[in-house]
Amino acid sequence: MKRIVTSILLYFFLIFTSNAFSQNKTFNAFTNRIFDGKGYQPLADLKWKFKTEGKIFSSPIVQNGIVYIGSEDGYFYAIDEKSGNLKWKFKTNGAVHSSASIYNDIVYFGSFDGHYYAVNAKTGKEIWRFKTKGEYWYSEVGMWGMKPSDLLMADLWDFYLSTPVVYLDPKTALVIFGSSDGNLYAVDAKKGALKWSFPIKVAIHSTPILEKSTVYFGGWDGNFYALDCKTGKEKWKFSTEIKTGFTGIQASAAISDGIVYFGARDPYLFALDSKTGKVIWKYNAENSWILSTAVIKDNTVYVGTSDTYALLALDAKTGEEKYRFKGNGYIYSSPAIAGNTAYFGDFSGNFFSLNLLSKKEFQVTPTENRNKYAKTILNNDLLDFSHAAKATDLSIYAENQRVMNEFYKLGPILSSPFISNNVIFYGSADGYLYAYNLKKEK
Repeated sequence: MKRIVTSILLYFFLIFTSNAFSQNKTFNAFTNRIFDGKGYQPLADLKWKFKTEGKIFSSPIVQNGIVYIGSEDGYFYAIDEKSGNLKWKFKTNGAVHSSASIYNDIVYFGSFDGHYYAVNAKTGKEIWRFKTKGEYWYSEVGMWGMKPSDLLMADLWDFYLSTPVVYLDPKTALVIFGSSDGNLYAVDAKKGALKWSFPIKVAIHSTPILEKSTVYFGGWDGNFYALDCKTGKEKWKFSTEIKTGFTGIQASAAISDGIVYFGARDPYLFALDSKTGKVIWKYNAENSWILSTAVIKDNTVYVGTSDTYALLALDAKTGEEKYRFKGNGYIYSSPAIAGNTAYFGDFSGNFFSLNLLSKKEFQVTPTENRNKYAKTILNNDLLDFSHAAKATDLSIYAENQRVMNEFYKLGPILSSPFISNNVIFYGSADGYLYAYNLKKEK
């Protein structure tokens, strides 16, 4: 690492519509981020953009002509997919850094006010709320040796809350999510009543993933767990390495062909046998945290990294690196893939459309703020923590906060894109939800 503070999304959505999907035909919009398309489709014109009053770290989800997304301003928004006009907004008393899931016309999400909510997807009316023991940024006293040593410091790279996912069986529907209070919760999807909880004693900000009757998730304790969805009983757990600055699992997992893939701060991407938890392979990310969620397509794992600014393409069976594409900053945005195109953002405010066949043809779409501030903040168009610090003492926590606030001026893209009707949607820390038309395939 070249700086004291190294460089988290995510997060996940499960979309369940009762008419279209059954227990065996669920759609998970984060681990299965493969959308319709055949050729290369970069962005065309801006269709619309919607302004919130806070940074957007959560990811959009589109259902029945409505785009759903949360903002740091404390509101959860429902926006017309075609026009970009507000349909409704729901007020919480904290930043909404959780992404949403939808089941049976109910949208589920969490807020830093300490509640997870169930809201009518059409009207925005609250159905129930579940009170946790508190939602907060992961914090340590004197984190990583920073000063003052007695100060409780929030981790500046802990961007997301866990996104609820929905487990269905013939008798019940459960909403499962992690909490900053150290519990994985399963509550009744209709009433919000607690069914079971699983404690790990430290924050769970990753989003759980479901496969059949097993739920998988990682926590800030550095462990990755497999639990029984119905009972919450542990099936197995896998431990990543614990060391200063390289502890914890923020990334959400992806599953394909009996293999579960997830990144950690330690810093590796792991491929485990989903039934046993045994390591199949692990990829050394060169002191880069892996915080984005992997996407698996054509025997290739695509995932972003922090300090190497890379979108990696790895062989799904062996973990061997096929190639990498370098952005201009940390890549925490989980990629979406349509046809031959991978879409993702970086922390410098660039949004990329990469041709996966050529590996060299790509389009860059910067935020307006990036165009405005790049020359004064970036170093040769690259994110550089030391350069932005301007020779200040990075062992002082407040100086790290100051640099992060400079970076936020660029409009970093930590939100993961969603594609619907040939339009791509993503949020930015500049407070905007963007909707771009995609060019015709070529």
